[in-house]
Amino acid sequence: MELPSHATSTQISFKQLIWLFCFICMFSLSSFKSGSAAVVTTSFRNESDRIALLAIKSQIPNDPLGALTSWNDSLHHCDWQGITCSRRHPQRVTVLDLQSQKLEGTLSPYIGNLSFIRNITLTANNFHGEIPQEIGRLLRLRYLILPNNSFEGEIPSNITYCSDLREINLVDNNLSGRIFAGFSSLSKLLGLGLSKNNFSGKIPPSFGNLTSLTSLSLLDNNLEDIPDDLCNVQRLGFFQVGGNMLTGKIPSCLFNHSSIYYLAVSENKLEGNIPPNIGLTLPNLQQFLLADNKLSGRIPVSLSNATRLEIIDIGYNAFIGSVPRDLGKLQRLRWLGLRVNQIGTQQGGDDLNFITSLTNCSNLEVLDFSQNVLKGPMPTSISNLSTTIRFLLMESNSIYGSIPVGIGNLVKIQVISFAGNNLTGTIPISIGKLNQLRELYLGLNLLSGHIPSSLGNLTQLTTLSLSENNLSGSIPPSLGNCKNLAELNLAMNNLIGAIPIQVFSISSMTAEVGNLTSLLKLSVADNILSGHIPESLDKCLNLVQLSMKGNFFQGNIPKSLNTLRGLQILDISSNNLSGEIPKYLEQFPDLAYLNLSVNQLEGQVPRNGVFANASLFSVIGNQNLCGGIEELKLPPCIQNKIKKKTSSPLKVIIPIVGSLCLFLLLLFFLALYRRKVLNKNTSSSTLTNIPSYKRVSYLELLRATNGFSADNLIGVGSYGSVFKGVLEEINQAVAVKVLNLQREGASKSFLTECNALRHLRHRNLLKIITACSSVDFHGNDFRALVFEFMPNGSLEEWLHPRVNGHDSRNLSFIQRLDIAIDIASALDYLHHHCQPSVVHCDLKPSNVLLDDDMTARVADFGIAKLFSTTSYDSSQSQPSSDVIRGSVGYVAPEYGMGVKVSMQGDVYSYGILLLEMFTRKRPTDDMFVNGLSLHSYAEMALPNQVMDIVDSMMLLHDDNTKVVNTVEHSNNQANLQECLVSLITLGVLCSADVPAERKTMSEVVSELHHFKKHYQDVRKRSSSE
Repeated sequence: MELPSHATSTQISFKQLIWLFCFICMFSLSSFKSGSAAVVTTSFRNESDRIALLAIKSQIPNDPLGALTSWNDSLHHCDWQGITCSRRHPQRVTVLDLQSQKLEGTLSPYIGNLSFIRNITLTANNFHGEIPQEIGRLLRLRYLILPNNSFEGEIPSNITYCSDLREINLVDNNLSGRIFAGFSSLSKLLGLGLSKNNFSGKIPPSFGNLTSLTSLSLLDNNLEDIPDDLCNVQRLGFFQVGGNMLTGKIPSCLFNHSSIYYLAVSENKLEGNIPPNIGLTLPNLQQFLLADNKLSGRIPVSLSNATRLEIIDIGYNAFIGSVPRDLGKLQRLRWLGLRVNQIGTQQGGDDLNFITSLTNCSNLEVLDFSQNVLKGPMPTSISNLSTTIRFLLMESNSIYGSIPVGIGNLVKIQVISFAGNNLTGTIPISIGKLNQLRELYLGLNLLSGHIPSSLGNLTQLTTLSLSENNLSGSIPPSLGNCKNLAELNLAMNNLIGAIPIQVFSISSMTAEVGNLTSLLKLSVADNILSGHIPESLDKCLNLVQLSMKGNFFQGNIPKSLNTLRGLQILDISSNNLSGEIPKYLEQFPDLAYLNLSVNQLEGQVPRNGVFANASLFSVIGNQNLCGGIEELKLPPCIQNKIKKKTSSPLKVIIPIVGSLCLFLLLLFFLALYRRKVLNKNTSSSTLTNIPSYKRVSYLELLRATNGFSADNLIGVGSYGSVFKGVLEEINQAVAVKVLNLQREGASKSFLTECNALRHLRHRNLLKIITACSSVDFHGNDFRALVFEFMPNGSLEEWLHPRVNGHDSRNLSFIQRLDIAIDIASALDYLHHHCQPSVVHCDLKPSNVLLDDDMTARVADFGIAKLFSTTSYDSSQSQPSSDVIRGSVGYVAPEYGMGVKVSMQGDVYSYGILLLEMFTRKRPTDDMFVNGLSLHSYAEMALPNQVMDIVDSMMLLHDDNTKVVNTVEHSNNQANLQECLVSLITLGVLCSADVPAERKTMSEVVSELHHFKKHYQDVRKRSSSE
């Protein structure tokens, strides 16, 4: 029985083995077929991704950096630049990263075919058009990062299908409409950035459903309300809604989110108070930005418990009460901004005792509590503030006592403003130790004693204001060491003696150094100064405002003042000056206010220039004046008329004069006869001083430009056309400017440009290579100038590109800033560092060219004006009433009233150009009607609405902006805004209607370099933190 049983078992096992073998074979075959199918499918899908990428490339016509060069058949698409493929699903695209490549074009709908993609990063390019709806097909998408582009329209509504999204960054585009409420369905969303667009309406209440959200950035839109529903977003850490139109109160629940580290609601119309326990409920708070709202109440004492705080800015509100005394617990505090509130007890106590606590803040850089109602003695503890402090601003309060001697310990300080208080005592000598100090404001106090000579150690000082005090003694000669001083105000003190001659050495460095820096404003009014007006004032060639009224100066008005042709305001009234009024004052083209009253001047009052308008000058209180315009009602001047009989000598003189006239007439006709020859000779002699290659002939230029063909034409100007060409002998691309001599003024323009260019050597001026003065094949005169060819065209083409798909250009912020510096440097050189000085007279975007490195070159000197080598003498200029020099929108307004050409006219043009560069608005834009101009448009936006008027397309930067906004990103944005406010302010000042209010180009260059350095330093520090 056992054997059969065993046999049966064996038989069953054998059958099982057979079935198992068959099953394995079938499975293997199935696997083989399945594998083959998989290969086919994968191959198909790979082809689909490659086709999609090529379709994306086809919609990007401009690739200046060659980022898409590798996108071709010679490489597998997974090896293309910016492409990452999956490991789990080989050769399927998961990442498209083309950030900061300056790509221009639209985003193809084929993006929706990259079905495995998880990350799309196109930061800092110039994509335009709408975001394609096909984005909604990307179900695996996690990161959609498209900031700093020009996308427009609304956000695709089907983006809600991308349910796996973690980050969306659409910052700094041209998107509009209402913010899409459907975002609320993206439950995994961590960061949402929609700042710097044109969204309007309310923040959707449905955002309260985004319970995973940690970062929300809605800065600089037109939003109107903060919904209470945001209280449900418990993980929110970064909340940025500044620069909108928000009204009402900040939801109290936001102050209870312990996760918040960045809270920015500045520049809105929000009301209400700060909760008293905020320091306890927001323990992680690092930046607290509430400036420029309508907030009120007291500053919570509990803020000192938020020990991670670095920046507190609550300026421009209506806060009252005292400043918490224990803010010194905030060891990381860098910035405390309380400016323009009603802070102070107004009860005669010590409102400044909080400063002692701040000495524990070892990182403090900015302390600003200006324009409040703080009252109390000047605390000696300011001497113990951190040596990191750079700005100490406490003007316009009710602070009394003396300035501590220990203020000299603040070795890195750059700006001190104690003006408008009740300070007494003397100015400490120790201030002279602050060798980084740039601005010192001590005016409108009760300071006494002498001006310390140690101030002469402050070689970086640009502004010194000590006016309206009780200072006595003489002006220290050591101030002559402050060679960067641009504004010196010593008015309304009790200063005595003569003005030291050394003071006026601050007007300039030596010409050999080539770095002219000038005193622009000098006021020593209402003191007890005596002696003569210093002859050495003639060194201050760029002085625009001089006030010496209310002193005891005597003697004549010095002849040396004739060099100060840039003066706009001159007040030397109420002195003991005598002698006649100098005739040269008639020739000061910009003089808009002249006060010579209450002196002992005598003789005839001039009738021209400023003396032609009685509202611009005053001579009352001078008893012995006569003549002048009728409005003065002065007695006529009595001239000694000696009647002489016609004598024998006269009878001899008359024939001689007649013969001389005939001889001159003969010379005149001879000159007419030789006019053509002389013109050619003049042109040739003008060209001999132009450093060049061998002079070119008409035939060479004809060949170089392919017969001056239309294909080579790159521009047409007032007096001729510009052709691109290649000079065979030097094998160099050139621009050939051919003058249209049939146009009136063209020959003069040619000579003017030659005369100007032969003197000029600067990296930011267009270099002339050679010139041609010849005849063409028809025997007609031919004139041409040959310049370096600028491959990037003109600034006009970049600011206002043709909208035709293949010529869409954009300049980033830093590029525009660099170009602004280049142009300013060129004008500064023309005005102050070349001999003779040159006024360009026609600065505009089309006359600024860009080389292959995007360095700006100022061009077109066809209507430029040259001045004497020793001074800026407007007597050599032509009245603008003959021909208004410049282009509509850029020409200075005074030119239209007959005022002569001046450097200030160039400054005006530069100011308009600067505003145009950063707003992308032409001064002739259709919007500027009914009294509105680009200047007033920009001025009205200062300071709080500047980000509303600047060109959003320029804000391109090189860093990788992530959607989850960090403190670094916030700092960069604040830094950018600060820099733009400074630039727009500078543009407004330069384009002021009154020439006296404009800056000089030397000052402009200095400020621009300062803006750039500050901008870069802040970014560097931000990235390192």
